[in-house]
Order: sequence, then structure tokens, then C-alpha cells
Amino acid sequence: MKVYLAGPDVFLPEAAAMAAEKKRLCARHGLEGVFPTDPRPDPAADAAQDAWYAIYLRNEAHIRACDALIANLTPFRGPSADAGTVYELGFMRALGRPVFGYTNDTADFAARTLRSLGHHASRNAAGRWVDGEGLGLEEFGLTDNLMIDGGIRAAGGLLIRRQVPEADRWTDLAGFEACLKAIAR
Repeated sequence: MKVYLAGPDVFLPEAAAMAAEKKRLCARHGLEGVFPTDPRPDPAADAAQDAWYAIYLRNEAHIRACDALIANLTPFRGPSADAGTVYELGFMRALGRPVFGYTNDTADFAARTLRSLGHHASRNAAGRWVDGEGLGLEEFGLTDNLMIDGGIRAAGGLLIRRQVPEADRWTDLAGFEACLKAIAR
């Protein structure tokens, strides 16, 4: 079974080492890990004139060739998960395949958003949190936007929330391995 390894891990200084470790853990559970930067022949990507578009085409081809997806949903450059990772999770969900996720931050989406907004958040007349433009915040106690948590639940997947020391935020793979165990079952 091939598992697409979605996440902002591609931006890590040691991305290749992270890819190798995740693939090693996959193999330990009888699975084949596919990292976004893995080489993949794709005629459309090979013909693309823009490097970013070739990457996009190869990533979608990788996803189509996989049986499941594990997403690193640890907040990335803000209160939410990496936008590209969220797209990939939704794409796999739309293909009707299992999706799983993990985050190394247990704070819920509303708490992280409020922290990010700082003094630009307030309560409206109805008592709901709003941002500086008066737009409401999701307050469901979820890991991230309800479409992410909901998609994983609807797919029969698993969403692992763990709090790890800040220094281990991008390297702790216990949540990832819990997802692997669930897939392997």
C-alpha cells in the first residue's frame, strides 16, 4: 500500500532526511511512503515551462498513484495547517481514499487564531469572537478548519493531536507513526 506523505516537511532544512525517516517508518509497518519531492516521470510535468507547475503536476500524479494519505497538519506560518497540504488532503478525499492527519500542537484552531490576531480580535454583540474586520472565528474546539477535521472523520481516518516541545515541533514523528499503525491495521 502506497501512502502519500503530505505536509510542510518539504520546507525543512533537512527535508531529505525527514523524507528518508518517514519512508523508513512506513516500511517498518509494511507500507510504501511517497514523499512530494520523490522523482516521478510525468509527461505533462516534463513539458511544463514553469517549475512550480511541474511540481504541482507531479504532486497530483503522486497522490493519484497512492492508496492513502497522511498529512502533517502542524500549524505552519500562522494558526492553520499548510495550505498546500490541506489541498492535497482534500484532493485525496475527493478521490475517495483514506486520509489521516497529525499535529504536534494541541491548541485548538480558535485559540491559535486568537493568539495570532492578538488585539485585533474582539467579541461581537452575540458574544462570538470576530477579527478586526468583524468576521467570525470558528469555535468548535477542532484541530483546524472544520472541513479538514470533517474530511478526515468522513474518510474513516484518524487525526492525532499531540503537544511536543517547541524544539521538536517539526521532527517528532509519534503522531505520524500512530497514523501508520492505523493504516496498517
